[in-house]
Amino acid sequence: MTPQSEEIVLDAVVSVTATPEIRVERDVDLFEAGLIDSLGFVELLVALEASLGLSISPTEVDRQDVSTVNKLLAFVGERL
Repeated sequence: MTPQSEEIVLDAVVSVTATPEIRVERDVDLFEAGLIDSLGFVELLVALEASLGLSISPTEVDRQDVSTVNKLLAFVGERL
């Protein structure tokens, strides 16, 4: 993953969660902390599709695979 694509993912997560701290605290479980729910996750996927050209269906994703920013970065990195 390039630094530019990492920044795009971080921007998308901050936008959906309205929590800039997640740029630093990347191992917080976004779902358990109440920062994102299923609708927010779909919003995040749409943002990533628009900005990175990824096409990821919510049914393709196991919530545990993307529950933290670090996991999400790894997940997106595998698909770029």
